Amino acid sequence: MEEIEIFQQLEQLLNEKNYRTFREKIIESEIPEVDLAQFIDEKLEGEQVIIAFRTLPKTMATDVFSFLSNETQQAIINAITDKELQKIVDDLFIDDAVDMLDEAPATVVRRVLENASVETRNLINQFLKYKEDSAGSITTAEYLYIKKDMTVEEALRRIRKTCKDKETTYTCYVLDKNRVLEGVIAVKTILMAKDDEYIEDLMDRNIISVTTDEDKEQVAKLFSKYDLFALPVVDKENRLVGIVTIDDAVDVIQAEATEDFEKMSAMLPSDKPYLDSKVTTLFKNRILWLFVLMISGMITGSLLGQYEASISTIPLLVTFVPMLNDTGGNCGNQSSTMVIRGLTTGDITTKDWLKVWWKEFRVSLLVGLVLIAFNFLRIILFSHTPEGVNVYLVAACVCGAMMLTIILAKSLGAILPIIAKKLHLDPAVMAAPLITTIVDAVSIVIYFSLVTLLLF
Repeated sequence: MEEIEIFQQLEQLLNEKNYRTFREKIIESEIPEVDLAQFIDEKLEGEQVIIAFRTLPKTMATDVFSFLSNETQQAIINAITDKELQKIVDDLFIDDAVDMLDEAPATVVRRVLENASVETRNLINQFLKYKEDSAGSITTAEYLYIKKDMTVEEALRRIRKTCKDKETTYTCYVLDKNRVLEGVIAVKTILMAKDDEYIEDLMDRNIISVTTDEDKEQVAKLFSKYDLFALPVVDKENRLVGIVTIDDAVDVIQAEATEDFEKMSAMLPSDKPYLDSKVTTLFKNRILWLFVLMISGMITGSLLGQYEASISTIPLLVTFVPMLNDTGGNCGNQSSTMVIRGLTTGDITTKDWLKVWWKEFRVSLLVGLVLIAFNFLRIILFSHTPEGVNVYLVAACVCGAMMLTIILAKSLGAILPIIAKKLHLDPAVMAAPLITTIVDAVSIVIYFSLVTLLLF
């Protein structure tokens, strides 16, 4: 049976208040916890959310809770008993608990911490102290660790005893008595070794790790670069604090991609999903850039007014302005998108600026030649110039301005994001809206300068 049909049945069972069958259907269908969370978030409202959550099998409740939106989590916390809350908090992975509390009201945070065990409360408080954009903020304390002086038999015994509540069981971290990270070893390696071999002889001492204050975007890049499932996080004394797992790295990558997309579209980044954002929040995120771009457009318009005499003499000239502006803006957008992407993935560094500009310059020449050849023929064959005005000179003005505009746009699209990166700004700021505004203004000056030179 398809998931859609199952969810329709679950919704119907809740409406009929047939909670026992609802629970049995969940167990029978073996629906993944993440899909159940999405069902509760998107299909249920009010009291039904609480009832559905309380009806879940105990073995699933915590996992489903970790996938719910912050708003739904807070609604459930406010509705359940202290005993139920304590069970959820103690069963949650620390990074999920920290994510939940990071955006929760103070009253919710206080109630959660009051009902958590001492150990869990101490861990949550520790991770809440890390900066929002640091590796520490996405670190979990549920990892496997062993001592280097253990034999394989002793290590396996410890793994069997402790692995149940760990977020990942692919890798063990080898620590000394002071919790200093000395090596890593795959569980597979331990399973294949002889019982009397020592962990010290099997572990890999070449460790890829990050400190707690490392930028989490850089942490996510390490996952991509080294194909990691988990990454150890250490403090300044190289003591193991926790690990970052691949699911958290993917969340960071998605969040950064969304933020870059919003900046490239001339919006301030939003912390919430679109449907959860208030209209006033969307307004505040957009109005500043729209206002700046409107002022820039006014400047472009005033530049056009400077050439009013030329336009009134040959009105045909103004019909080519939108084409020049659009072509320049599109060319700049293409280049900036590629460069911003390269800077984000690490394929391009600030030291590569000359290589990038030279490549885009050559592309602009090829693109320009094709576009001006087409436009030259179009103007010659289809444009009707006033008597006494040489159509070839008009074509030369348009095509010359187009070539120079394309070169300028692609150069700006290549260089501005790199300059932003060099100045420790987000390269996404130097995207289409800003580059298009600059190119529009400059292309008008270039075009009418050529018109003045060749036609008047």
